[in-house]
Amino acid sequence: MTDDPIDLGELGLDAGGAVLLRLGLAERPVGAAVPIAGSAGDFAVHLRAFARAEGHGFAETPADQRLAGPRAPSGALVVATLTRGDAAPSRWRGAERAGAATADGAVDHPKASWGLAARGAMVEAGAPAFRFALADRDEVWADDAGALYREAAAAQWDPGAAIPWDAPRPHPAFVEDALVQVLTYLIENETAALVVPARFCAQVHPHFREVMQLLAIQAADEARHIEVFTRRALLGRKELGLSTGGGQRSLQTLVDEPDFALASFLLSVLGEGSFLHLLGFLHVHAPDRCTAEIMRLAARDEARHVAFGMAHLKRHAAHDPTLLGRLRLAIERRHDALRHTAGLNAEVFDALVVLAAGELSPAAIARGHAAVADLQRQMDTGRQARLRRLGFPAEEARDLSALHTRNFM
Repeated sequence: MTDDPIDLGELGLDAGGAVLLRLGLAERPVGAAVPIAGSAGDFAVHLRAFARAEGHGFAETPADQRLAGPRAPSGALVVATLTRGDAAPSRWRGAERAGAATADGAVDHPKASWGLAARGAMVEAGAPAFRFALADRDEVWADDAGALYREAAAAQWDPGAAIPWDAPRPHPAFVEDALVQVLTYLIENETAALVVPARFCAQVHPHFREVMQLLAIQAADEARHIEVFTRRALLGRKELGLSTGGGQRSLQTLVDEPDFALASFLLSVLGEGSFLHLLGFLHVHAPDRCTAEIMRLAARDEARHVAFGMAHLKRHAAHDPTLLGRLRLAIERRHDALRHTAGLNAEVFDALVVLAAGELSPAAIARGHAAVADLQRQMDTGRQARLRRLGFPAEEARDLSALHTRNFM
């Protein structure tokens, strides 16, 4: 019955009774006269203050009428009647809802005052403004970001359980040396691939939570790759291989790129896309089962990174006709910045040849060299295909792919 008292018994408003009272009033219609029963000390005084703060009418039952009036089931006296107000408490006047909770509810330009509030939450007026650099839907959104995140979350793997670390390693020492050099190179590149999404993750307005979550899990993927590449390298050697200045300068152009779209393009579409072929090559030519499984799992992660980069940039290009021109200039600018570097260092190139050869005979080395040359052709073909999917004409895609850094990433 809506005219039954709300009975708080001996529970004071300062001891949790306000919670029950708010919930009980929420079930009554606006304008309803609601008897309130209680026996806590100074209950009427506290109830009057509650009604004033919450925007309800208050009519106290005179003390000499309480004994003759209704009692609650607990035996507590009805001490007042509240008339439920039709307005929210004053602190919530002017509040607004931050879009809707679903992905379809993401707005184009979330307000700075929505800050860290969950999408779809009611945001109190006067909340602090947060300055997120990436606060435009067209800059960051991918229509399948949510699906990609769920896929990534479900596909996380535990290095301790997923990798056969105790698998035999029957290959000769020179193959192990070559593998350690390649793994050292992979660690360096994956470190850059961690830093870039981690930096932009902190700049994305939380309203676009799917993108923020996807960048976070992408960084976690790279952290795991760094772990397993390092662990595998140290299985057979006490030290890692060589790191060249040219290789680090190439990666520096990725880390220093301030534009999210351009960084995503250079890293995910061109760099990690090329790395997919490299990881496939290393899976095929892995000298042991442990290494083969590492490369297989790492490639599966990298494929998601490339998929997000492509989905984000295809959508961005559809809304911004200037984007392809900016992507073209980014490739040319990076090529110019690296034109005096050696590209892929000779130590890594030679190590790839040795891994593909498996032995040091002239015939085997010739086969290994041919395999690496074929890898580079596959990388170029893949880059051209992705560039065409973004909207570049075939001839331009061919020319731009040729300008991509010889350091692969």
